Amino acid sequence: MFEVLVYVYENYWQGAACPEFDRLGRKLIAAGFEAEEIQQALIWLDGLNIAAKGTQISLPEASSTSSCDSADPASAHPRMQAQSASSLRIYSVAEQEHLGAQSLGFVCFLEASGVLPPYMREIVLDRAMAAPGDPVSLDDLKIIVLMVYWSFGEEPDALVLDELCDDTEGRLAH
Repeated sequence: MFEVLVYVYENYWQGAACPEFDRLGRKLIAAGFEAEEIQQALIWLDGLNIAAKGTQISLPEASSTSSCDSADPASAHPRMQAQSASSLRIYSVAEQEHLGAQSLGFVCFLEASGVLPPYMREIVLDRAMAAPGDPVSLDDLKIIVLMVYWSFGEEPDALVLDELCDDTEGRLAH
C-alpha cells in the first residue's frame, strides 16, 4: 500500500491535482501495481480525503462571530478550536500498541518542533491507525505525514522534508 501512496505523492503534487479514484485506480494498474494494493491505498486515501475536508481551524485572530465557514448548513462543519498551550495529548493503549514508541516519539518530535500542528497530528494518528503494521514502522509513518501535508496542498519546509525522506539506516551517529 505504501508504495502506491509514494507513487501518488510523487506524481500528483497536491491532493487537488489527483484524479478521481476510478481514474486513479486505472492509472495505478497501468503503472504496474497489484489490484489489492491499489484497493487498500484508495480506501486509505478516501479516509484521508474525508479527514482533510472535514478539518476547519479556528485561529485566535479569526472572527469568532461565526461557527462555520459555509452559509449552507448542509455542508457546515463545526470549527476546531486552537489548542491551548497547556493542553496535553494522551495516547490510548490501542494507539501506543499500533504506532509503537519510535513512531509516537517521531510524532512528538514533529509537534515539539512546531511543524506538525495539532489538527494535522490528529489526522496523522487517524491515518496511522488505519494503516497496516503492528507497530507501524517509522518509514511508513513518515509517508503518512507526507500524505497529510499533501492532502492540505502544503509542502513541508526543506528541513522537515529532508527528515521525512532521509534514510536513517545509513546515518552515522557522532
